[in-house]
Amino acid sequence: MFSAVALTVIGVLFVHSAAAYWGEIRYADAAPFAVKQLVYIGVSITIAYLMMRTPILSTERFWTIFYIAAIVLLTLVLIPGIGAVRNGSQSWIAFGPISLQPAEFVKVALIGKLAMSMKMKSGQRVWDWRHFALILLPFALIMMQPDLGSAVIMIVSAFVVLFVAGYPLTFFSLLGVTGVGAFTALIAAAPYRLDRIKSYIDPWSDPLGKGFQGIQSLFAIAPGGLLGHGFGNSRQKYLYLPEPQNDFIFSIIAEETGFIGATSVLLLFVCLLIGAFGIAIRTKGWKECLVVSGMASIIIFQAFLNVGVVSGLLPVTGVTLPFISYGGSSMLTTWLAVGAILHFSRQKKD
Repeated sequence: MFSAVALTVIGVLFVHSAAAYWGEIRYADAAPFAVKQLVYIGVSITIAYLMMRTPILSTERFWTIFYIAAIVLLTLVLIPGIGAVRNGSQSWIAFGPISLQPAEFVKVALIGKLAMSMKMKSGQRVWDWRHFALILLPFALIMMQPDLGSAVIMIVSAFVVLFVAGYPLTFFSLLGVTGVGAFTALIAAAPYRLDRIKSYIDPWSDPLGKGFQGIQSLFAIAPGGLLGHGFGNSRQKYLYLPEPQNDFIFSIIAEETGFIGATSVLLLFVCLLIGAFGIAIRTKGWKECLVVSGMASIIIFQAFLNVGVVSGLLPVTGVTLPFISYGGSSMLTTWLAVGAILHFSRQKKD
């Protein structure tokens, strides 16, 4: 809880810092992004608190309804006139001034449904092909948008649940080989993904095009040094790094607070990881352990992916930094996962 709250507070501060100039240009006001983020946080924490307190979270029926609703939203987003296209992906549904990204919510819904659907017979865990149907259906719908980043986070988190559930290692070996082949095919099928791989290998081959974001991110991180330029003193937020309050906000944190500040953020994610898996170990039941492990995996793997992208260790993909990046869908999803973890933390072993 401490880690989640601390990261959220850091997020508000740096959304304000990173988006101040962008807000002046777009709204003639430096504060609207931070104000909206505070609203998103208020709604998200309220819903997380309700999730923590309600007993229905421990029932498979709740997760089944949540999963079905998420699948319906994923289907609706693909219908022209309902789904909105942003940054080349038809990933959003707009309700007036409110926009939702269904791919975010399906990650939490899938983990809960997958974990609660695990069965035991005569003390032995039972493997079921329907577990893979639960995973592949939302994966296919997300890839039709397309949104590779969300799909990868969802798949990895689901596989963590299967691993903790005791699926055999030979299964994961076979899955790994198949996954590499499928991932290669997905990259080859979409030229823009191949361009991202090329720009990852050599961003300077197209510094004003495909390699622009990666290069500008490094230009933010590298000069930060040990202590950074000071809060609010980023240079890259002045339209060098596009919309720095979103996917590349960690670059601004590193630029303004240096190695010390950036490392502190990473340590908070480590604390959250240790705390969440500590809760998973102490939960009363097997299914509860699976839910907590999966929810923690969503947050931690997404953070790993985001930091890997902004630091140049991974190819550029549109993934937000949990708790910190600007955006309502991302914030709500992250706190939904926290709410589920805290709910089951109240049901520890004696």
